Amino acid sequence: MTNFILDPRVVAQVDEHPYPTLFVTISGAHLYGFPSPDSDYDIRGAHVLPLSDAVGLWPEKNETIQVERIRDGLEVDLVTHDLKKFFAMLLKRNGYVMEQVFSPLIVRTSPEHDELKAIARRCLTRHHAHHYFGFFQTQWRLFEKEQPRRVKPLLYVYRVLLTGIHLMRTGEVEANLVTLNEEFQLPFLPDLIARKLAGPERSTLPDADLAFHQRECQRLESLLKAASETSSLPEAPQASRELNELLVRCRLR
Repeated sequence: MTNFILDPRVVAQVDEHPYPTLFVTISGAHLYGFPSPDSDYDIRGAHVLPLSDAVGLWPEKNETIQVERIRDGLEVDLVTHDLKKFFAMLLKRNGYVMEQVFSPLIVRTSPEHDELKAIARRCLTRHHAHHYFGFFQTQWRLFEKEQPRRVKPLLYVYRVLLTGIHLMRTGEVEANLVTLNEEFQLPFLPDLIARKLAGPERSTLPDADLAFHQRECQRLESLLKAASETSSLPEAPQASRELNELLVRCRLR
């Protein structure tokens, strides 16, 4: 993570954003610790609509900005949401937006981003486990139905499970699979990650490995269930008032 070098083409894309941003970070394979040489950049964040747009007849018109393009040979996928929409997602059991807030791969930040991180920690609940349960099931189906089966979806399966378990146990959002495995010590993960990093994007697994990974994922799913049942995280978000105050302040500045 410390060796991450921000691609200037990513910065150039963010510079073209039509609205001020509270933060912009990188998600996807770069955040998860296993980008292939041909991996695209998933750029995520929150922007601030001007007051006139936010209170007009069509506030939803630009509440989400999405740009997908090839920029000087680099595929970039930028998605940002207006603060009101983004904050509403934070108050739900949405681990994905939490990972965006806490991503250490920062393209744009602000003092309000630091404030948001402190508030977001108090919006984490034990029910965020449901996000990771659902994400795991989706990713496993994608992996299982492919022929031949690829390393990439399988790494997403393990990333989701380990992130969820770690969150339930510690109350901390960690999305990098390499960092997570320092805790979990799954001996087969370094090889899978190395195969993904080497490319090509469609590196495959032999069918004989399916049964092993199925058992291992079922074991980790059970650990996620147990961790959610014993987690010290609260039942409901504790900082909705602070989120509202931050939204109003950013809107009126």
